[in-house]
This record gives sequence, structure tokens and C-alpha cells, in this order.
Amino acid sequence: MSLTDKQKKFYQDALSQTKDEIKDIDIQIEAELAKVKERLAELQEAKKAALQMHAAACLRLNVKNEFEEEGE
Repeated sequence: MSLTDKQKKFYQDALSQTKDEIKDIDIQIEAELAKVKERLAELQEAKKAALQMHAAACLRLNVKNEFEEEGE
């Protein structure tokens, strides 16, 4: 079954529109991933600092550091 010119234009327009939409969504996904990666890096640095302070407090109090076993 062949398409009429009107049908063909409809599908070509849909193809073009969805292609642009997919590209836009991909850009949004990359932007969100960048935000998540940045936030994770911030949290990892905060955890590293807290672990260092915790380790120092354990040393000063002469108590076992329960986080030392995590290898961090």
C-alpha cells in the first residue's frame, strides 16, 4: 500500500519532530547526569572529611574506629 502525499508528509513531519525530541531528551539526560556526578563528588569529599575527623577523634579517645574496616 502506497502512501498519499498527505500521509507521506505527515510521517515525514513526525519523523523529523521525534528525531528533534529525542536529541533534546538526550541533552537533558546528559545535563542531569552531570549534576548527579557533581553532587556525588561533593558528597564523597564531605564523607572523606568526616571520616578523617572521625578517625582523629577515635585516636584521641583511644577507641576503635568502626569505619577503618571499610578501607576508607
